[in-house]
Amino acid sequence: MSSLNEIASEAKEKAAQLGIKKFDIYGSSVDETSVQVDRGEPKQVKASQRSGVTVRVWNENNTVGITSTTDVDANGLELALKTAYEASFFGAKEHVPDFSPEAFATVADIPNEKAPQAPVSNLIESLISVEKQLMEAHPAIKGVPYNGLSQRDIDKFYLNSEGALRNESRSYASIYLYSKTEEEGRKPRSAGAVRMNRSVELLDIDGCLKEAAEKTISHLNYEKVKSGKYCVVFSPEAFLDLLGAFSNLFNAQSILDKQSLSTPESLGGQIASPLLSVCDDALHSGNISAETFDGEGTPTRRVSLVENGILTGFLHSSGTAKRLNAQPTGHANMGAKVTVGSHFYHVFPGNPAEREYSLDTAENIIYVDDLQALHAGVKALQGSFSLPFDGWMVSNGKWTSIDSATVAGDFLQVLKSIVFVEKEEKVTPRGVCPRIWVDGLSITGD
Repeated sequence: MSSLNEIASEAKEKAAQLGIKKFDIYGSSVDETSVQVDRGEPKQVKASQRSGVTVRVWNENNTVGITSTTDVDANGLELALKTAYEASFFGAKEHVPDFSPEAFATVADIPNEKAPQAPVSNLIESLISVEKQLMEAHPAIKGVPYNGLSQRDIDKFYLNSEGALRNESRSYASIYLYSKTEEEGRKPRSAGAVRMNRSVELLDIDGCLKEAAEKTISHLNYEKVKSGKYCVVFSPEAFLDLLGAFSNLFNAQSILDKQSLSTPESLGGQIASPLLSVCDDALHSGNISAETFDGEGTPTRRVSLVENGILTGFLHSSGTAKRLNAQPTGHANMGAKVTVGSHFYHVFPGNPAEREYSLDTAENIIYVDDLQALHAGVKALQGSFSLPFDGWMVSNGKWTSIDSATVAGDFLQVLKSIVFVEKEEKVTPRGVCPRIWVDGLSITGD
C-alpha cells in the first residue's frame, strides 16, 4: 500500500480534478501468515497480503455514495472517487451520514508498534512440537484435529477532505489447540485452548498446551446429567460468547432498525442484577488488537453499558449518535453501509453481593465452560437460546465431566438471575470477565 501521505495527496488531487469537494476514505492493509499441522506434518501454510479502501463522496445535494476497492494507486483512487460520486445521486435522502464530529479529536496514546514476523519454518516447528506434546499428555489423546499458529500485521488509516488524517499500526499473534480422544467403549471427548499476544515470541504456548491437555483429560470420565433447573456458573469465555450473541442489546444501529432487545427508552432501566456491570473498552490493556479509532475516524474509548444492573449506554456511530442525541463512541465499521460493532467487553462486579459463592463448597452446580452452535441455537431478536455445551457437574470441589447436555433460557432473564459475580477476572481474546453465577437455568441432559 502507498504511504498515507501519498494516498491523501493523490485523493485530494483526483477529487479536485473531478470537482468533488467532500469525501472521506478509510483503508487498511493486512499482512498475515498462518500454519496448521497434522500428525507431525505441515497441513496448511497460508500467507496473504490484503489492502483495501472504502471511499465516501457527498455531492452538491448532500447525498452520499460509497464504494470499495483493493486498488489503492492513483488510478484506483480516481475510479473509486468517480464511482462513489455517481452512486451518490442514488443515495438516501433521509439520515444522510456525515463526517464524525470527533474526526479531529485526539486519539489515545497506546503502544502500537509492529513486531518482527517470525519465519514460517519457526511457526511450523513450534506447532509440530506442541502437537506432539499434547498427544503425549495422555494415551487417550489420539489427535489434535484443529490447530493453528498465526501472526498478523495491520495498518489502517482515515482521512477526509477537511484535513483529518490519522493512522495506526499493530501486530498480534495467536495459537489455538483442540484435541480429541479415542477410547474403546467410550465417546470421543474434545477440548481446546487459545492464546493471543503481540508477537509469536510473547505467546504463552506452554500455557495453551497445558490448558488444552488438562481440559481434555478432565472430560474422559464423564457422566450423564439429569434434566432440570440448576444454578449455573458460566466461564468467562462462555459468558462473553453469550453477551456477544445478544450484542444487539447495546447496538444503537440495531435499536434504530428495530432489531434489538432494547429501545431508545430502555436507557436508565434495570436490565440486569445490581451485581453486574459491563463496559466496552477498546483501550483495555488486555486487548491485544486494540484500535484507537474507528472507521469514521472517531477515537475509541471506554463506554459504560451496564452499571450495577442499570442500562447506561449504547454503542454508536456518528450517524446513530446524531439521531439519538448522543455522542459517537468509536464503534463504526465502514463498509457498504456504516454499521456498529463492539470492540472488547469488560465485565466486572457491580454492587457487593449479599453472600459469596465458591466452587470449592457449592453443591450440585453446573459449570458451563464452552458454548457451542451459537449460530444455530440463539434467537437474538427473541432473547432466547438453547445451546449444547462442554462443562462439569461440581459438588464440594469434585468436578465430573458432563456427557452431553444443553443449557437454555432467556438472556434478559439470565441477566436478572445473576446471584454472584466473582472478583477474579480472566483476560480472553474477546474481553475481560470473571465467572458468573446464574440461578434457575434449564439444563437438558442426554
